[in-house]
Order: sequence, then structure tokens, then C-alpha cells
Amino acid sequence: MSKNIAFIGLGIMGLPMAKNLVSAGFAVTGYNRSPGKAAELEQAGGRAAANIREAVADADVVITMVPDSPDVEAVVTGENGVFANAKEGALWIDNSTIRPDVAVRLAEEARAAGLRPLDAPVSGGEAGAVDGVLSIMVGGEREDFDAAAEVFAGVGKTIVHVGPAGSGQTVKAANQLIVAANIQALSEGVAFLEAYGVDTAAALSVLGGGLAGSKVLDQKGQKILDRDFTPGFRLALHHKDMGIVTSAAREAGVVLPLGSLVAQLVASTVATGDGGLDHSGLFRGVQRSGGTLAADASTEPTPTTA
Repeated sequence: MSKNIAFIGLGIMGLPMAKNLVSAGFAVTGYNRSPGKAAELEQAGGRAAANIREAVADADVVITMVPDSPDVEAVVTGENGVFANAKEGALWIDNSTIRPDVAVRLAEEARAAGLRPLDAPVSGGEAGAVDGVLSIMVGGEREDFDAAAEVFAGVGKTIVHVGPAGSGQTVKAANQLIVAANIQALSEGVAFLEAYGVDTAAALSVLGGGLAGSKVLDQKGQKILDRDFTPGFRLALHHKDMGIVTSAAREAGVVLPLGSLVAQLVASTVATGDGGLDHSGLFRGVQRSGGTLAADASTEPTPTTA
């Protein structure tokens, strides 16, 4: 494989992923609507492009990492988008989290344009992106997955081909359902422990060594105890993802009682102004329900004592 990669979307996740690809030896050209992010990539050894057309011109692999389905469509379609400007035979890897049906439709459009599409959403949050240990669930043709192996290895640790186009997004939807339910349960557990004056740090330590242990507890427990909701993954995005889960479940005729409830709890927390916080900020919703969150508690994504 040639070493030229175009990386479109240099946000909380995209920028560290692009930097890791530079470190892995790829020539990475980045584009972001906020030029400052592309400048950061340049400082790490990458190159900044003024637009998508310039970014993809010589790319053998095009990666998109943007917030939602409409954002992906905006960067790949149209005369200035990826499909119209990437060279024939290039791999298109979408690391965004979008609706499975949109992923399938865009994969068909990509193939019609001569590209090789893979929907490859990631899990692991900002920490996983920085450390290059993301879990990547990939949908698409097996031969295209194999061709992208070196690229995936530059940003991830657990990389699995899960089926045809759209399958990666379906698996990611299940991931987001499980994560949200776990964060909600952890939040309620901490609120319960604090109500009884327990040493919460000690409690989470012992819980983490038993059946209640999880990566969610490991990564989010201390953030909740510290009331540090600096975003690694924003609640607003998890709200979007829960909409994908509930919509896709309805289309498939699958009943998700807990998933529907957690989706509403996430929506409620976002509606109160906490959408910019880390998704561990679900704890604030538990506090509100229990009357323990001060009315003037900050919603800024910084440590609070609320």
C-alpha cells in the first residue's frame, strides 16, 4: 500500500488518530473546517489542506471522522466532495458513527464512484484515540478490510471485520447502547454510595475487581468522583447515537426497554444544558433526580464540586 492518507475531520478523536498515522509512517494530509486543528497536525509532521479536493487528490486512503450522518454526506457527496475527487480505487474508511442505512447507501455510491468503502466506527474515546488502542468494528468487503490492515493498526488495537457494508455501524450502535446503560448504572451506584458516606474511591476499587468491574468503571468512575466532565466523548454525540439505536431497533422490530429508558435519560441530561460535557455527565442527571445538584451548578466541561 502507498503511504498517502487524507484525513477529514480533526476533532477530539480525529486529530490524535491522524497524528498516530503520521507516527506510523504514513503521509497524512488533513482537512478540518477549523483551520487550527489542521495546523496542529502540521506541527506533528502532517500536512494541512485548504479543502477536501486538495486533501484527497493524491490519497490512496481517505478517512472521514465527523459527527453525524449529514456531516458525512456533506463531505463525501457533491462536486467538491470525496466521491467526485478521490482517485479511482482509493479506500474510503468512514470512522464516524452514523446510521447503518446511511452507511449502506453511501457505500453503494462510493462503489459507483470507483472507491472501496469501509464503515469503521471506533470505540475507546479520546484516551483510546490518543494511545492508538481503539476498538474498530468494520463493515464492507473482506478484501478491502485486509487492504486497510496497516492503516487500522496505526490507530487501533482490537480490529474486527463484522460483515458487509453497514455492519460496522450496527455493531457501534449496540456498543453505544451498552456504554450508556453502564454509565447510567455507574452514576446511580456512586450516588447510592455517597448517600451513605462510603469511601467511594475504595468502593469503586473493590467493585472494579468483581463482576461489576468494567472499562466504563475504570475510565469513568474517577471522573464522576472528581466531578470532572471534561469531554472525551460529548453527551450530545451520545444522544445522537442513542437516536440511531432506537430508530434502528424500531425498523428491525426489536424491543429495547432499557435502551429506550437510557435514551430518554441521555436526552434529558442534554436538554438541561449538559450536552457539551463528557458522557459521564449522566451523573448530573442522577443528581438532579435526587435533588442533590445545586441549581447554579456549572455546566462547563471542567471539574466542578456540584
